[in-house]
Amino acid sequence: MFVLDVLNLIIMGIDPGLAILGYGLIEMKGNKFVLLHSGAIITQSNISMPDRLSCIYDGLNSLLEEYNPDAYAIEELFFNKNIKTALTVGHARGVAILAASNHKIPIYEYTPLQVKQAIVGYGRAEKKQMQQMVKLLLGLDQMPKPDDVADALAVAICHGNSSRFSKLFRL
Repeated sequence: MFVLDVLNLIIMGIDPGLAILGYGLIEMKGNKFVLLHSGAIITQSNISMPDRLSCIYDGLNSLLEEYNPDAYAIEELFFNKNIKTALTVGHARGVAILAASNHKIPIYEYTPLQVKQAIVGYGRAEKKQMQQMVKLLLGLDQMPKPDDVADALAVAICHGNSSRFSKLFRL
């Protein structure tokens, strides 16, 4: 009889942003996801860009040291029309990647379409559908707030599902 190893991972998901960077730490135990910690790093608009980026870096460093995740999943940059917003989010995303890289944690990147596909099964799903699935998959009583936190948890779950399937196909 063939028995598949149970995959246990601690995954940190990131929804990058300069004003609000959402993060979520989950543990994947076999085919279950357990919420370890989630929240947001919020920076004030009245401080300089370098100070805001430093705040994000320091906050992520503290979390990485405390939880020591096995994997770091971050949403790829997506923007529609506002290039200035995309650039500032890109700065925050770069700092988030640097924090994980300095801790030697493997980094995985997912598009919003991939995240929605992995969570809801449909890449064009509405944000509310995705949030409801995050709530359901993690067995939460209420929706994670702000939306950036729910998005970060979705990215972490997306990576967990991807890891599970990639392990199956490597057998």
